Amino acid sequence: MANESRPCPCDIGDRFDYGGRGQEVQVGHIKAYVCKPSASTNKAVIVIHDIFGWQLPNTRYIADMLTTNGYIAICPDFFVGQEAWKPSNDWASFNDWVKTRDAGKTDKEVDVVLKYLKDQCGVERIGVIGFCWGGAAVQHLMLKNPHLKTGVSLYGVISRFEDKHSLLHPTFFIFGEKDNIIPLEQVTLLEQKLKQNCKVDYEVKIYPGQTHGFVHRKREDINPQDKPFIEEGRKDMINWLNKYL
Repeated sequence: MANESRPCPCDIGDRFDYGGRGQEVQVGHIKAYVCKPSASTNKAVIVIHDIFGWQLPNTRYIADMLTTNGYIAICPDFFVGQEAWKPSNDWASFNDWVKTRDAGKTDKEVDVVLKYLKDQCGVERIGVIGFCWGGAAVQHLMLKNPHLKTGVSLYGVISRFEDKHSLLHPTFFIFGEKDNIIPLEQVTLLEQKLKQNCKVDYEVKIYPGQTHGFVHRKREDINPQDKPFIEEGRKDMINWLNKYL
């Protein structure tokens, strides 16, 4: 970590003042935020939240954006009722906190969500995106879940799965050039390992000048020079999903 007193900069940038256009539902043993497009569709995207949890307005904003692009979007509570991290928490306790929330142990929840999407929503093709902690979960799922068609990992914490690269499905990796917790040398190593081991389509893209969380946590009006890269990241994410779903 770049700064042990503040080991994750996920709270950089404003939280949106955003209420969401979807609804909260019970899906098996977990709660989830679901948003559906006006026209019927058989395609859905699972949205995996960052450390700030499934109710973060920024994440729901992205889920709704997916819906405006024709997908059913569902953001489950992958912490399963455990409290999300708060910016006011003591960052010295972060490493102990995150150990109780393993991004590599999301399979049970994903299976429940897949069943819900297929049985209740008539979905046939499903992708997944995730931010930070959720980006690491995406990489985990792309390595093992046969029912997902594609994934987008946005600044996923590489160190969680640094030795596993044999992806089952096309995966897009988004990183910021100035990310304090994911150094560029880690990204370079990821590319090398994917080139050696990956048999499916993948892309690793670094966005100039951007910090951790830029696609879903920065307000477009904070720094005008960042706005094009925020928009580009979101467009790239949608285009990747459109290509493989």
